[in-house]
Amino acid sequence: MHLALGFRAMNSINPPPASHYIEEAQAAERCGYESIWTSEIRATDPFAFLAWIGANTTSIGLGCGVAQIFARSPVATAAGAITLEGLSGRRFRLGLGVSGPQIAEGWHGHPYQRPLSYMREYLTVVRQALAGEPIQYAGQEITVPCSPASDGVVPLRFPTRPSQMPVYLAGLVRGAVSLAGELADGWMSVHSPPAYMKTARTWLEEGAARSGRSLDGFQTIAMVLCCVDEDEDLARDLCRPTLAIYFGGMGTRKANFYVKLADRLGFGDAAMAVQDLFLAGDMAGAIAAVDDDLVDAMCLCGCEERVREKLAAYQEAGVDTVLMVPASHLLSEQLHQIELLPTLLK
Repeated sequence: MHLALGFRAMNSINPPPASHYIEEAQAAERCGYESIWTSEIRATDPFAFLAWIGANTTSIGLGCGVAQIFARSPVATAAGAITLEGLSGRRFRLGLGVSGPQIAEGWHGHPYQRPLSYMREYLTVVRQALAGEPIQYAGQEITVPCSPASDGVVPLRFPTRPSQMPVYLAGLVRGAVSLAGELADGWMSVHSPPAYMKTARTWLEEGAARSGRSLDGFQTIAMVLCCVDEDEDLARDLCRPTLAIYFGGMGTRKANFYVKLADRLGFGDAAMAVQDLFLAGDMAGAIAAVDDDLVDAMCLCGCEERVREKLAAYQEAGVDTVLMVPASHLLSEQLHQIELLPTLLK
């Protein structure tokens, strides 16, 4: 099993110095991490960010985890991916996700309807572009060239060599996980404990069976908040604010995949209490309402022995890569976590 580093979302109001991220990236490369990942939340463009990180590292993999499919056309996404692949010496891998209605509709003005159908068609067009094939597709969600096309419009192809970069799909519900098993090179989860990852394996197999392929070489990535500290109360306290944001701010009251995940894990009432407080404007109350059991289930935190056991459980569940996101905002503590975690992997 590999370790990967996930960057915390950039704070566009009061961001840390740019060198902060470079120090993290270079520490991860030095400590043998397999890859570095960044997401597309809080106005962070993952392609621009990773281009800069790639220019300041030499060999570590660079992952977009994830690009929101409603934010740009599939051809624009493929163009960004191919550009980064070339600039980084083929270190780049692409992760795609449907996000939720708050982002799709609130930011991008795109109706959040049939998201899995849209993802299926989106990935098909991305694959065409990466393969250097003529980009031509007529589906329920996407039509390229548009119909009716203007006079003289013909399908175009990228004038680049075909790309073999891996494409990952993110998702938590059965349909999304199954779609990853059917069409993608890997699946990315968020805040999912080992038992959930093990259950989801059967959903991946369902998808693979639909397309008549095996899962040999398929990659599963578990993204988790991380804080290793002998003071376990402190470790949990550092994880609570981020979980409160996920439960309260990553979606709407009716469509929040992280609240639904907590419910499937047996913590539905607790997660909804956090959401209620967050949406009422009581951030302090929302953070306090994230109880210990919920943190323990969804995060990689606690003393070294507890974290060592949970890493072993992820490995036993068939996880290929644990993508750790340091819970602390302090660079010194983030660097400490980056250096410490590999020593706990059996």
